[in-house]
Amino acid sequence: EKIKGVLTGNHLSGAIDITHEEEVQAMVEKTASHFGRIDILVNCAGITGKTNIKSHQVDSDNLKQVFDVNFMGSWYTSKHVLPLMLKNNYGRILHIASIAGKEGNAGMLAYSASKSAVIGMTKVQGKEYAETGITINALAPAVIRTPLVEVMPEEQVKYMTDKIPMK
Repeated sequence: EKIKGVLTGNHLSGAIDITHEEEVQAMVEKTASHFGRIDILVNCAGITGKTNIKSHQVDSDNLKQVFDVNFMGSWYTSKHVLPLMLKNNYGRILHIASIAGKEGNAGMLAYSASKSAVIGMTKVQGKEYAETGITINALAPAVIRTPLVEVMPEEQVKYMTDKIPMK
């Protein structure tokens, strides 16, 4: 079996490549099969890609990779979870976006554009499923010191934190 889920108490976990729809679908099916339903989905996988570069310097492959993880991954999971939620007339989906998707961060074209796409998808899905018992929202945090941010150029982090009143 390609997708292995590890059951620990009431939790099923497994590692998949979020950019491969067939792996996402298999994990969703495995989860639904084990628990009988899926009520909550939190899409929080994300990468920044190369940062602190101007738009004309962005590498097409890097841009595609960031979109594949940040946007396509969120779409794949919601695409395969929504039919299960529709069967139960209930569900909660939370897409983790970013303030960069709302405001745009210079030096971060791939990340900002991909998170903007997540925000747009959330608005579409929220309207499409509004009367089904399923709510779909996005959270758009500002920069948070995480391992993701720690590997970014300090100039890029300073640019982002300078916009925050509390830094």
